[in-house]
Amino acid sequence: MDLSVSDIMSATPTRLVSGEREARLTGCAIDSRKVAAGDLFVAFVGESSDGNDYAAAAAEAGAACVVMTREPSASELERIQAAGCAVLCYASPEPDPERLLLSVASLWRSMHTTWVVVAVTGSVGKTTTKEMLAAALGTTYRVHATEGNYNSPIGMALTLLATPADADAVVLEMGMNHEGELWRQTLAARPNLAVITNIGTAHIGNLGSREGIARAKAEVCAGLEASPFVPGGGRRLFMCGEDDFMPLIRREYCDPAGIDMTLVGTQESDAVRAVGTTLDEGGHARLDVAFADGGTCPLALSVPGTHVVPDALLAFAVADLMRCDRAAVADAIGATRPYQMRLDVRSVPGSPRVLDDTYNASPASMAGALDVLCALPCEGRRIAVLGEMGELGEEEARLHALVGAYAAAKGLDMLAVVGQGPAAEMVDGAKTMGMSSDRIERFASVDDAVRTLVPILAPDDLVLVKASRAAELDRFVQEVLDR
Repeated sequence: MDLSVSDIMSATPTRLVSGEREARLTGCAIDSRKVAAGDLFVAFVGESSDGNDYAAAAAEAGAACVVMTREPSASELERIQAAGCAVLCYASPEPDPERLLLSVASLWRSMHTTWVVVAVTGSVGKTTTKEMLAAALGTTYRVHATEGNYNSPIGMALTLLATPADADAVVLEMGMNHEGELWRQTLAARPNLAVITNIGTAHIGNLGSREGIARAKAEVCAGLEASPFVPGGGRRLFMCGEDDFMPLIRREYCDPAGIDMTLVGTQESDAVRAVGTTLDEGGHARLDVAFADGGTCPLALSVPGTHVVPDALLAFAVADLMRCDRAAVADAIGATRPYQMRLDVRSVPGSPRVLDDTYNASPASMAGALDVLCALPCEGRRIAVLGEMGELGEEEARLHALVGAYAAAKGLDMLAVVGQGPAAEMVDGAKTMGMSSDRIERFASVDDAVRTLVPILAPDDLVLVKASRAAELDRFVQEVLDR
């Protein structure tokens, strides 16, 4: 980043309290412990701490400018001035640091019109698709991408602000919990291309229905700008052709705005499609990728499961549009590894293999993980330890029951369910599907599951552990590996 204090003032409703307008800013931080020399520090007020209280510490750590949402005290101002740091005050009746950060990110984006920005959103598979796409584009371009799953509006803004001026392509993962969040992000980032991985049930408790989720995801179209890779300087959205909400998004969001769509999947009409998909003994997909021009390319994935094949196809479709070499793209996508706690196969001598998928969960990703559990070779028992899924609203009971039924249909040796709430519906769903009670265990807490299950697991067992992050089932995984 290379902005001045004056630039920040021009893009945001802030006023200069102290310092030089022309002071240069070379980075951005919202945590005073992570401030580097030359940073812009933006103070956020959280539930347990007030970033304004750390503005002076940020200045002393090397920040070139701090943005506060209240007036600095005399002692704070003295410390900040002594550090040679500028102070901006954003003291409107309802200061919104997130909006300010997005405005600064939008300014930095507007100064780099040669970047090709790709937005990646969806209910499931955002991070995997983003990682595959960044690797694919990296075969040809200088790429900057979201780190990990830092996909909130704040994370997206910080990713943009960390993008080097000489980047060719920027891959931004955009998450959302509520209506309007993607709209704010896409207007700031102004992507040239956008990807919606799928429309699932994540955050259905906030958005009311899958249609509500589809419309919230479609907000990514609002900021789309012309792409040099689309004929006529058009705009393009990538989706899976089999997604049942694709027609709605095409009809109500793309067609009226003149946005082209590229579809991937398994149908002959899809521009990029999977042919002959099989799983190797490690549960990894092997397939041929077929293109509309008649070309094909073999692809071998390192992320287990067939549920990631659409993610790979979406990444391949974007890279192909951007004229990357197909063989190089296949190698790059194939080498992409799963993130920690995302279907990560873990084992230590004397312990069972663990499919660690404890970062997050939705009904669709639960089904995909259960598929992988049953596809991998196993000489012992196949065991699923499943926790509760969050943000499902009024659909919570029904969707937990469906997951339980799906688990029962997979013919597991044991289903262990952890939680004091809708875990009960998961058990009921499994029993309704015919799973016998002697193969189902329910535990109120992670500690109960650890005490009962960990001692009876055998080294040749294969154990899937999956839940929403709040369930803390990562502690169970660690106990299995540490025993």
